[in-house]
Amino acid sequence: MDAIRPLPEYLVKRYHGWKATTFAENKSWYRRLAEEGQRPRAMVISCCDSRVHVTSIFGADQGEFFIHRNIANLVPPYEPDGAQHGTSAAIEYAVTALKVSHLIVLGHSGCGGVQGCYDMCEGKAPALEETSSFVGRWMDLLRPGYERLEAGEDAERLRALEKQAVLVSLENLMSFPFVKAACDEGMLKLHGLWTHIGEGGLETWDPEARDFTPV
Repeated sequence: MDAIRPLPEYLVKRYHGWKATTFAENKSWYRRLAEEGQRPRAMVISCCDSRVHVTSIFGADQGEFFIHRNIANLVPPYEPDGAQHGTSAAIEYAVTALKVSHLIVLGHSGCGGVQGCYDMCEGKAPALEETSSFVGRWMDLLRPGYERLEAGEDAERLRALEKQAVLVSLENLMSFPFVKAACDEGMLKLHGLWTHIGEGGLETWDPEARDFTPV
C-alpha cells in the first residue's frame, strides 16, 4: 500500500469547483438520486478509451445511463463457469435488476484494442499472444470478427474490425438467456453504434441494410 498517495492537486481543485457549482445548483436532484436509487433507461457498453465520452455524446444527465467500459467495448459469450466476469455481471445487473429498456454497444474510430487484435491476428504482436497477456486474451473475443474481414488495405480492414467489435458483442449478448428473454418479450432492445472521434460522426447498425448507416 506504499504506492497509494493523495489525489493530485488539479483533481482536488476540480472537485471543489464541481461541488460549489454543479452540485450546489442541483442539490435536490442529487438527493433524489441518492434516496430513490437509479432508474437508468439504457445501458451503454463502451471502450475504456478516454476520448469516448458517452454522456457528452448524448447530453446525458446523472442517473440516465448505466455505463460499463472495457477494452474495445467487447461482450464475452455467456459462460456460467463460476469465474469472475465483470462485463457479464454488469449486463446481468442492468437487465435483470435495473430492467433497462435499451442496451447499446458503442464502438469508435482509432481503437487501440482493435488495433492490437488486428496486429495479433496478423502475427505482428507476439507479446499479445503470450498466455500472460490480459489484453491479448481479452482480444481473442474479437478473432471471429477478424476472420470475417475481406481482403483490402490495412486501414479499411481496421475500420471494418472496429465495427465487427460491435457486431460480435451484439451476437454474444444474445447468448445470455436473460437478454434473449427480455428481447423476445419486447422489454429490451439492442443497439449497435460506432462513432468517429475526429469528425463527431455517429453510425448505427441497420439490420435491414446489413450495414452501419449515419444517424
